[in-house]
Amino acid sequence: MPKMTLSHMEVSLVFAVVCSIVMGIVSKRTNIDRIQYGLYTFGCFIVALFGLGWLMYLGHG
Repeated sequence: MPKMTLSHMEVSLVFAVVCSIVMGIVSKRTNIDRIQYGLYTFGCFIVALFGLGWLMYLGHG
């Protein structure tokens, strides 16, 4: 079985997608609300990912 190596960014994106899907499914009742909430949470994950990344980059140097 081949070994799969992912970068930190790729793993973070996979985590954001999976968490957004799960949160959309378990927290809303209608399909359109689930899709909207899933996209909203995915956007929040991405903003947090880049925001914290820049914060760590600026704080390190």
